Formats: sequence, C-alpha cells, structure tokens
Amino acid sequence: MNVKMIAKTKSIEEELIKESIFIIGHVLSVDGRIIKIKLNKNKNHSHILYEGKTVKNVSVGSYIKVVKGFVSIIGKVEGEFTSEEKYYNKEYNKEEAKINRILQVSLFGHFEGTHFKQGIKEMPLIDNECYLLNRDEFNSLHHFYKNGEKTITIGNLTEEPSQKIKIGVNNLFASHIGIFGNTGSGKSNTLAKIYTELFKVFSNNNDFKTKSDFVVVDFNGEYIGDEMITKDKVVYELSTGKKVSKKKYPISKDSIHKTEILSVLLEATEKTQKPFLDRVIRNDFLDDNATFNARVITSIEDTCTSVIDKKDRNLREGLIIELFRDLINLVTDEKKDAITNLKKEVENNLHYHSKNEEYYWDNTNSTNFNNTSPIYTTHLKTLVENLVFKSDEFSKLKLKIVFNYFHEIIKGYSNQEHIGPLIGRMFRKFDMLEKLIDINENTESKNLSIICLRDVNIEMKKIIPLIIAKQLYENKKESDKKSLHIVIDEAHNILSTMSQRESETWKDYRLETFEEIIKEGRKFGVFLTIASQRPYDISATIISQLHNYFIHRLINDNDINAVEKAVAYLDKLSFQSIPILSVGSCFVAGLASDIPVKVDIDLLEMEKRPNSGTVNLEGAWNSELTQNNKDIQPIIN
Repeated sequence: MNVKMIAKTKSIEEELIKESIFIIGHVLSVDGRIIKIKLNKNKNHSHILYEGKTVKNVSVGSYIKVVKGFVSIIGKVEGEFTSEEKYYNKEYNKEEAKINRILQVSLFGHFEGTHFKQGIKEMPLIDNECYLLNRDEFNSLHHFYKNGEKTITIGNLTEEPSQKIKIGVNNLFASHIGIFGNTGSGKSNTLAKIYTELFKVFSNNNDFKTKSDFVVVDFNGEYIGDEMITKDKVVYELSTGKKVSKKKYPISKDSIHKTEILSVLLEATEKTQKPFLDRVIRNDFLDDNATFNARVITSIEDTCTSVIDKKDRNLREGLIIELFRDLINLVTDEKKDAITNLKKEVENNLHYHSKNEEYYWDNTNSTNFNNTSPIYTTHLKTLVENLVFKSDEFSKLKLKIVFNYFHEIIKGYSNQEHIGPLIGRMFRKFDMLEKLIDINENTESKNLSIICLRDVNIEMKKIIPLIIAKQLYENKKESDKKSLHIVIDEAHNILSTMSQRESETWKDYRLETFEEIIKEGRKFGVFLTIASQRPYDISATIISQLHNYFIHRLINDNDINAVEKAVAYLDKLSFQSIPILSVGSCFVAGLASDIPVKVDIDLLEMEKRPNSGTVNLEGAWNSELTQNNKDIQPIIN
C-alpha cells in the first residue's frame, strides 16, 4: 500500500471516529421548520471528550447539523423534553434507560461547501443523522463577513467566550440600526463601541473623512468627552438657560424659511396662522441688504399713516403702540432708548376722538381737538428716521412677520384675534432658537458632529433635532457625494407616538419627517441609528424599517412585544431570554449577522465610555468607603 493510500485510509478513519463522537441522534419528526430529534442514550452528559479535550454537549441554545445525503442543514435547539418507551426491552436493566431525551430544533440555514448560507433548500427526512458542529463549522457559522472586507470587533459570543464576533462594516453601517435596552443594560456602551471601532478602523482613511458625515444627537451629554468615539470631532454644547451655548449649530437660511418648520416652531394653527406664515415667507421685501433699513422705515410710515388715515374706530391708537412695542427688540442696542421713548410718546399723545372719528396729537393736555397737521409727518417721522434696525437673518424674519401682520390687519385681510397670539409667541420662541443656532451656510470640516441637548429645555429638545435632520436630509438628497449617518440616542424623546405635550399636527409632521428618512433615506445614502430604552414609545413604522438590531435587556412586556413584532430574525428562545440578559449582553440580529447571536459587548476604556453610569450611592454616602475604594466604578449603561 503506497503512502497516499495509507494517508487516505487514515483520514477516513479519523473522520469516522469524529462522526461517531459528534453524532447525537436522529430526526424523529418534521413539522415545517421545526423538527424533533431523539438523542442517543450516550449523549446525555454535559460534555464529551475529543482528542483529549472536553467539548460542550448539545443543550438548549446549541446549534446542530442534520445530514441529508450531501446536504448539511443547520438548526438551533429551542427546547428539550423527555418521553418514556412504551414497549418492553430486555436491555432496560435501569429505569433511566427507558427515558428518551427529545430536542425541539428550529432550522434556519445550510452549508454550501464550508460556507454557511441563510435559508433552507431542502427539508430533512425522518431518521436523518444529527451532529454537533465541529470547531471549523462553528467558526464558519459565526463568520459574518466576506474575506477582505473591513470589519469591526464588537465582543465575544456569550455561550463561547473564546469566539470573537466580527461584523462587516458595510453590512452594519450601510443600514438603519436599532439599539434597545432598559437603563443600565449596556445600551449606551454598545452605541459608543460600534462607532468607536468604526472610527478606529478608518482613522487614517481620507476618503472616510471626506465622503461620510456622522451627526450624533446627544440628549444627555454622554458623548461630548474628548476621547469619546474619536478626538477629531466638533461638539455643539447647546443651552437655552443662563449657560451660553459654547458653539451654536449652523443652519442655512432656507432651512428656517420653510412654512412647516416655522409652523412647528411657532405652534401655528392649521387654518389661519399657517397660511399667514406661508405668505410671510413668500414676501421678499426685506431681502435686499442695501435697502434694508430704508424699507423698514418706509414700512413703519406706511403702517402708522394707514391707521391714522383710515379713521377706523376698531383699529384705534393701540395698534400703533403695539407696533412700536414689537419693534423695541429689533433695533440696534444704541437705538433701544430712542424707540422706547418713541413708544411712550405715542402712548401719551396719540388719541382717537370718537365723535369726530379722527386721530389727534395732544401733548399740551388741551381740550382743543382741532389738529389739521399730518400727525406722522409732524410728530413721528423725524424720530423714526433715526432708528437703525438689526439686519441679521433672525431679525429680518421677525420684522417680516411683524409688518405682514399689521398690513393684513389694517387691510382687513386677517383677523387680529386669529393672528395676534402667534405674534405673542414669536418673540419668546425665536429668543430660545437664537441661543441654539446660527443662520450660517458654513460648517466645520469635521465629519463627526456631536449635538449636546443636555441644557436645552423640553420645547427646543424636540424642535432642534427636527430642524437639523430636515436640513441634513434635504441637502443630502441634492448631492450624492457623501453618505450621511444620523445617530439619535434616547430616541424616544423625538420619535415618540405617545407625547401629550404637542398638537397632533406637530406630532404628525415630526414623525412623518423621520419616517420618510428611514423609508426613503437608504437610496440617498442616509442611514439612521437610534438607541432607546422604550421601543414601545417609538413609531412602529420606524422600528419595522431597521435592518440591524442590538437588543439588550428589556423587562416591560410592551417593549418586548414592540421588538418582537418588528424583528423577524430572532427565534422564540431568544425572545424569552431578553428580560434576563446580563449587563452588557445583547442579541445581535439583522443583515450584518447571518444568524442571531448573543454577544457580550466589549467594555470601552474608562475615558471612552459614555457618561451614563448609575451613581454609586454607597460610595457617595460613605466618604470613608469612597476614600478606601477609589477604583469603584459606576455600572455602565
């Protein structure tokens, strides 16, 4: 016998020995994708011995292989039960020998050569042999990327800690991602981990820096640290309180001059105030910078003389007083005293005589109402012409709203009671908005932006992400040069369907905007990543359109059901395990992994972790303990 024949015979013997050790039983029944396997009596131990090493035996959660001819079908053990033999056998010298161990297995894929493929081409037959997976097959099952493809390492397989889990960059990030888990489950660490690994892999890639933009909406200030994700980023710490925003977010003029955005910002009513704002935006009479101040002065003159000349008892002098009151905050600082005094002049001296039905100017307290001189020309014109108004885009927009309001009221086009409340809200809303954004076409060249909303009030926390996302998405649709990745942590803050603090119109517009991004964005290179502890609160349309899921511990039944309805990738056993997942463990399912896997996500280094840990109360309450245990770290969320 030659050397080749000896080697071949030896290889066959080794394969037969391996099969005899790894075989676990036979198919007992087939019911669609669910099969039952009767285990061999000698496979009831927790481990088996192979080549001097222990191998974990089959159990609930394990993968098995069903061999049908040349086809290897892969399934996952979802349940286990026993049955007792009904007929007598002389070999039953022990009671336990009568007991059969039955496994319930869900089939989900097959091997083509050495490569695993999702889907089942052929169903097994009764009595087909079933095997444990060997190490090569196990590795192939968890090989979630093509050879040569860039990958990120996210952690270790929970059931097999020696097995590193790597995911292909394209399959993960060229998709919409959902990260869900209760507070303290490790959700924030997972979000930070996948993006930290991405920026690490492409840190020296100039195309990555110039052809992709990442925007993180951070509600709690968890990602603003210098070491978070990457050092090379721009951070916008926004504030509506006493603390001044360190850097305002740049928004284009066109993004603010939209009827929908202004309607949302100013809480405009659908039938009267929204059409009014649409007319304001279409009016361009203050757009020319060269003639801007002169046009404002002319508009003041037209408004005052129209009220005075109209001699309408319904308008009265209060309308002119209201005009100057609204203009006080729109003049330059050095002219504020002048317009304040002008308003007082009008309040004290401009009157309407009901009997004569005419306006008169009385600064002498005289009872003589005969005043034939033009009031505006005689008493106001010189003072008004000395005023200088702010010319920034916000001030221009406010002036347009103010003058359109007075024009329509005087002409009778609109009802003062309908539009007046909008003007009252406008200044307060714009004051808050001006603290957060700059109307500026220029943005910084960094491809990662962190927008921190920790110090922003509730009203603006919902509006700012909407304005930013809308601008980014509209710009991206017009240019296909870059991909855009919008990351929203604590996404239930702006994607909730349950909010009672807003009108239905505003809620519909907010949800429709993000639903459009998640439904249509992929074709434009726009990808959304959302993280939330309340998936039940988030629009079902958004949840269902995600492609990759990282599911940490969820306890509330509504949250679990919301995920279960949307995620077709997870098996029954995995869903039942969600409430008992340990901190840092999650199910990874979707396009990026061929099979759902339970992964222990790697913990980031301390300086790179999100600032979301649970407070160590014992350490805070016990100064001695704090001093003696300086290395105690908070739980990672």
